[in-house]
Amino acid sequence: MKLPLTTPTEKTKPVYYHFPDPITALELLEKAAEVISESLVGKDVYSNPTVTMEFLSCKLAKQEREIFSVMFLDNQHHLIEYQPLFYGTVNAASVYPREVVKAALALNASAIIVAHNHPSGEAEPSRADIAITEKLKQACELVDVRLLDHIVVGHTCVSLAQRGLV
Repeated sequence: MKLPLTTPTEKTKPVYYHFPDPITALELLEKAAEVISESLVGKDVYSNPTVTMEFLSCKLAKQEREIFSVMFLDNQHHLIEYQPLFYGTVNAASVYPREVVKAALALNASAIIVAHNHPSGEAEPSRADIAITEKLKQACELVDVRLLDHIVVGHTCVSLAQRGLV
């Protein structure tokens, strides 16, 4: 008889979720993002970009209009808070670096990861995406907040940092 390698603990027991009424696919993704978010709070999310992209995909992939959001991180890259900051149309959202910096300072964030969705599903960054990334980076540097990544969410996710654009 083989002995189990681990004994069941609170961390290894599965957690079950029940919904009293049927929910839409978008509501299900929002609940999935909440579960992922709870698992990210207090953990080093930047060291695991896959989890970060999964979280952002759950939050943004099925939205019908562009949403520009920010993950505010502490000095150890632990998630302080996720905030959708700007809402746009089906193909654009106005982003104001001043407001991003103001929110980062209000939360005492040391670093940020920004993200937005492309409702078309095509995650390829546009020239405007690359330009706003540079403006955000410059604005954040003025107040010692590091811009770690800009992730574009579509059917897949694209990291501008992985492409050397941050």
